[in-house]
Amino acid sequence: MYVLFEGIDGVGKSTQIEILASKFSDAIVTKEPGGTQLGVNLREILLRSSIKIGKRAEILLFLADRAEHFEKLVAPNLGKLILSDRGFISGIAYALANDENLDENVLLELNKFALNDKFADKIIFFEASRELISSRLKARGTSDKIEARGLEYLLKVQSLMKQILIKNGFETLFIDASKSIELISKEIENFINFK
Repeated sequence: MYVLFEGIDGVGKSTQIEILASKFSDAIVTKEPGGTQLGVNLREILLRSSIKIGKRAEILLFLADRAEHFEKLVAPNLGKLILSDRGFISGIAYALANDENLDENVLLELNKFALNDKFADKIIFFEASRELISSRLKARGTSDKIEARGLEYLLKVQSLMKQILIKNGFETLFIDASKSIELISKEIENFINFK
């Protein structure tokens, strides 16, 4: 089962992935960008490099990572539990937040191409309030180029993610990130049908 954990930074995705992975030793844990060697290099360029990248070039780099990630890591393991920190929903939402003139349907088709027509089986979306996001990002201390775009930008991305999920009817669990770690973990286990 291919499961995406979606949400902006600081909402608890990584924590929940770690908890779930500890319960299933054969689970494959990955992330976008960065789940392959190409992804590691692209992640560095996209998030930390001083290279200024155009909006459309940024989208295409994320799509290149997604295609490589799917081909090299996800597709060969589709019979296993795959837990991915981010995926195509993030890609579309960040692209739309960067350029409102982009066509969401075109972005969906580009992602469909990158994923060889195989979207995730289930998506877990973490949503947090302005206050929670702000406090968690401050507690982390460091920020990458995307986080540096500011709180309003991140809230816009979060809103776009939710809209995309609802509009397209993907099988999604909507998580209130302010709930306890234990309660969220239980909701996730129930959603993916592992008891």
